[in-house]
Amino acid sequence: MKRTLSVPGLAYGGDYNPEQWPEEVWAEDMRLMREAGVNLVSVGIFSWALLEPSEGVYDFSRLDKVLDLLHDNGIAADLATPTAAPPAWFFRAHPEALPTDRDGRTLSYGSRQTFCPSSPAYREAALRIARAVAERYADHPAVVMWHVHNEYGCHNAACYCDTSAAAFRRWLRARYGDDPAALNDAWGTTFWSQWYYDWEEVLPPRATGAVPNPTHQLDWRRFCSDELLSLCTAERDVLRAAAPSVPATTNFMVMANFEALDYWRWAPELDVVSNDHYLMSTDPESEIDIALSGDVVRSLAGGPWLLMEHSTGAVNWQPVNRAKGPGELRRNALAHVARGADGVAYFQWRAAKAGAEQWHSAMLPHAGTDSRIWQDVVRLGADLKALAEVRGSTGTAEVAVVWDWDARWALELPSQPSGELRFLELVRSWYEPLWRSGVAVDFVRPDADLSAYRLVLAPSLYLVDDAGAANLAAFAEGGGTLAVGFHSGAVDENCHVRLGGYPGAFRDVLGVRSDEPFPLLPGAPVGLSGAVPEGATGTLWSERLRLEGAEAVASYADGPLAGVPAVTRHGYGAGAAWYLATLPDPDTLAAVLDRVRSEAGVEPVRSAPAGVEVVRRRGPEADYLFVIDHTGRGASVPVAADATELLTGKETPGSVTVAPGDVAVVREPRGR
Repeated sequence: MKRTLSVPGLAYGGDYNPEQWPEEVWAEDMRLMREAGVNLVSVGIFSWALLEPSEGVYDFSRLDKVLDLLHDNGIAADLATPTAAPPAWFFRAHPEALPTDRDGRTLSYGSRQTFCPSSPAYREAALRIARAVAERYADHPAVVMWHVHNEYGCHNAACYCDTSAAAFRRWLRARYGDDPAALNDAWGTTFWSQWYYDWEEVLPPRATGAVPNPTHQLDWRRFCSDELLSLCTAERDVLRAAAPSVPATTNFMVMANFEALDYWRWAPELDVVSNDHYLMSTDPESEIDIALSGDVVRSLAGGPWLLMEHSTGAVNWQPVNRAKGPGELRRNALAHVARGADGVAYFQWRAAKAGAEQWHSAMLPHAGTDSRIWQDVVRLGADLKALAEVRGSTGTAEVAVVWDWDARWALELPSQPSGELRFLELVRSWYEPLWRSGVAVDFVRPDADLSAYRLVLAPSLYLVDDAGAANLAAFAEGGGTLAVGFHSGAVDENCHVRLGGYPGAFRDVLGVRSDEPFPLLPGAPVGLSGAVPEGATGTLWSERLRLEGAEAVASYADGPLAGVPAVTRHGYGAGAAWYLATLPDPDTLAAVLDRVRSEAGVEPVRSAPAGVEVVRRRGPEADYLFVIDHTGRGASVPVAADATELLTGKETPGSVTVAPGDVAVVREPRGR
């Protein structure tokens, strides 16, 4: 059954927490929401203690009033199950539900997500409050979507207690069968005498004296993601039973500092894919992270998605919390819309005066309406109203980047040839030159259908199973262009090294073989020579590579591997496969990838000056071109002769001019 969000146009709003304020403030909230153009708010996310003051005793009087007030003012509710913050009374009754860290310390309640994901008492209590909320509000006219929990795994992605250990063993038996021999084989437990004769001997990878087994750690990450997913789907099922036609979502966290959950497994379980995204103050070009995150989430959703949380200004949880500059709020929000968001929401509506997030920015800041943030919030509401027709349009990428959580987890386990390798940094290093060139990108699993793409990039695919490796090879053999980054294909799905030389699963398609990696020390690059820019260097990695059908495009110019190929190209079937056995400097990597995509026949969305982001969404009758100036200088970009700029309503025949630091959105009709 297809369940969609029934908010007209693009959704706009944020987390609404009226319980933090006296009732006389609520009427002002409604008036200001209408002024800002808010049409959707998330309600009840952290209200468990007020909704259920003691076990099985409910008080819905406050929430009744809030939902009625929202409906009377034409504002829809994304109603949450409040299960991310169990109340104190629950932990007094069930102290065994508190989480335990890998060092064996039991953590206390007093913040949020202070529960063990495997706790039967927590699951029972969470489903009880979810059912009570669902049955009371299933038919309330304000409720257009269920918000399951909040940011699963943000603070309790793993618990190492005995209850979690038992749940881990059940998960392992479901994966490997009742005989521990299959687990021993998968984990390679003959090493260091780790053989298990009885399931009760298997524990979580708690703190120990040396390096834990890699496959043990990898399976633990898989289990932790699945355990939280089981909580999410259990709550979802309770909500669906009460209101079968109301869509359900939960907010993902596809951003730099979160990697705990395999969202490829989560996304199909939700009616609407939502994401929370926050800028990192230390990132000088955070617009690239917005684009990358948006492309990942759109790919997870298979189409439009919702930005459930973002910040209007500074956050409160980084060492230094940078405020946004002039126009940045608008650029950030519309950049998410450009990448497929059918709605923009913030944490939170009204800035808190107390509590852990009192210094987190909001749509209505502490200064009130006499503030730049409020002015920007009202303007953004008008922008989103003007862009209503963009809703439902999709992306148009011919390039796919392989993104896999198993590979990410495995790459960053201890005892790698280099501890400097970071999955997201490697992916971003390849993504960035595509972004700068204005090339549209999707993200895919290794086993995805690749028939829609001309070019597939695998910047970091350390772990890959046979099916994924065969799928990528078949793409090249069938006429596609494949590019693979170093240390990819090295291990199978059990984290076992693929024997016979590197890059393991990709030796044949790449036409190369390496017998030994030579990781590079920090600050010690090697020179590159060949078809690369003058002064080219490589960092992080090198390896002794031998050509077995491929041709050398660039070689190491110095160091212990001087003269050895570093970048190669291999004609394979009707296509070609490239291998980068090092991480070239940014200019060199951009030059190599520019050659690769040109060979694949991939063009930018539109010609534009450097620093001007151009993104296209495609609707049934028109294309929508988002032009975002990050330079502060403005620019003109060519558009169709019959184009219209939607934010101003003005026709822009032949070209559109975007003001310094501003955004333009152009409708280009098709099929006339």
